[in-house]
Amino acid sequence: MTGMLDGKVALVTGGSSGIGRAAAVAFAREGARVTVADVNLAGGEETVDRIRGSGGQAIFVRTDVSKAADVEAMVARTVEAYGRLDCAFNNAGIVGDRSFIHVHPENMWDLVIGIHLKGVWLCMKYEIIQMLEQGGGAIVNTSSVAGMVGYAGASPYVAAKHGIVGLTKTAALEYARKGIRANAISPGWTRTELINHLIGTPEQEERIGARHPMGRLCEPEEIAEAAAWLCSDTASFVTGAVLPVDGGFVAQ
Repeated sequence: MTGMLDGKVALVTGGSSGIGRAAAVAFAREGARVTVADVNLAGGEETVDRIRGSGGQAIFVRTDVSKAADVEAMVARTVEAYGRLDCAFNNAGIVGDRSFIHVHPENMWDLVIGIHLKGVWLCMKYEIIQMLEQGGGAIVNTSSVAGMVGYAGASPYVAAKHGIVGLTKTAALEYARKGIRANAISPGWTRTELINHLIGTPEQEERIGARHPMGRLCEPEEIAEAAAWLCSDTASFVTGAVLPVDGGFVAQ
């Protein structure tokens, strides 16, 4: 599918590692000029180096997606560098603490909701402003299988990921006739830094992988390929969709 995003400008949040890094690399491979956004400067610059080392174009913009000024500046810097914004993959996130609702710390609730749910809303807000001005674009938001089912001990994460699904569907309806598509991806358990702390032994990895009917963890590149397709013109009639990339997890 080489060249699927030729001539497009793409923005990836959470691009310093994991799914975000894989997506930024995939978007560049498919021909997009890429803005990599994250709070992690070193990781973001490493992603940019990888893209440039393969002959692609990329810049890094340090961004806290929970802060409106950062997000507005991120979009403005992208347009300054490349002239427009065609695709956005809103992927930044954290896991947070694991505890039941009655003992969950308020500050951790605020942190997780701020990065995941408010962060996606802020990103969509400023991305859409630019896309309306230029006549269209495509947005993909990272939800989770936890945005489709419940998970005990992860109330803010589950609430945020369910909220992202609702935001995505609402944006799809609001801008369907404005040339802007909005879709979400719901990854299963994916081999990233966010869950590496749960995979201490091969036995633990096998146990977590077995939660998927396909019997293994998802790889970040598998999510990246889905995001690239949803951002491309080959998905031109797809909007408001929530695509599980989960080895059959939510089909159980």
